[in-house]
Amino acid sequence: MKKYPITLIIRSLLFSSVLFFAHSTKAQSSKDKELIQDCDSAKAEFIKTDPSLSKVFASATGYVIFPNVGKGAVGVGGASGNGIVYERGVMIGKAKLSQVSIGFQLGGQAYRELIFFENQESIDRFKKNKVEFSAQASAVAATAGASANAKYSEGVMIYTQQKGGLMYEASVGGQKFKYSKF
Repeated sequence: MKKYPITLIIRSLLFSSVLFFAHSTKAQSSKDKELIQDCDSAKAEFIKTDPSLSKVFASATGYVIFPNVGKGAVGVGGASGNGIVYERGVMIGKAKLSQVSIGFQLGGQAYRELIFFENQESIDRFKKNKVEFSAQASAVAATAGASANAKYSEGVMIYTQQKGGLMYEASVGGQKFKYSKF
């Protein structure tokens, strides 16, 4: 007769744990799902602008899409955004982009950023949070045919696509990234 209360307690605990886990997973994933949808839309926009990018997506070891990067400056500037990291076409985690810049700059803008990784070494560096872009880093503006002349530099190739706003300054220098697994 003592087995029944113990079994009932164990079942209750297991049931409560499952409910808690399901709730916490749903709470975390709603924001992630929105980010994933934004990344899907951004990828489609990049390919719509330059159809030959689909070959780059297929051949890259990995890539990260930042669908919404906000940037603003009055002398001192900053930018930030969140994205999804893909390795061999499969989502493996999230990334945060941050940037601080000083110099002659004014305005604000919203843009998308796409970073391709040429080989396993370059994406592994990114996953270890060891990828930073210096002031000399340059990005290719995503336009029709832009990917035909784009080249990897140190295993990385960067594309940007303006979404809105006006800003006097267009670089990705000083960007830092933080990777986290799902």
